[in-house]
Amino acid sequence: MQPGVRYADIRPYTVPESLSELAGPTSGIVSLPLSLDWSQQSRYDLSVDKDRRRLYETVIREAMDVSELRRFLDEGLLLHLWPSLWLPGRAKSLWQERFPQLRSAAALV
Repeated sequence: MQPGVRYADIRPYTVPESLSELAGPTSGIVSLPLSLDWSQQSRYDLSVDKDRRRLYETVIREAMDVSELRRFLDEGLLLHLWPSLWLPGRAKSLWQERFPQLRSAAALV
């Protein structure tokens, strides 16, 4: 890495081609594989708002393949949660550049 370049500015994030690809669960308990979540709480109850947000933040930050996004994220739930997600600036920018509707959803809050 060049001097003065921060990893946060070049870290790769996976972004799908279309939000309609995202057809993951919207209810129930979701368990993430170790490749996405190596914390002690890798199970998320989608009926609990805090769990939904943490699941989406984790998958968006850690997914290295679009298949992981498709498996765990849902388009409608993502649009609903987007304004409340705590994401790295670069990840948020990449997603909002590809999907202006996310930027619009964030602006409504």
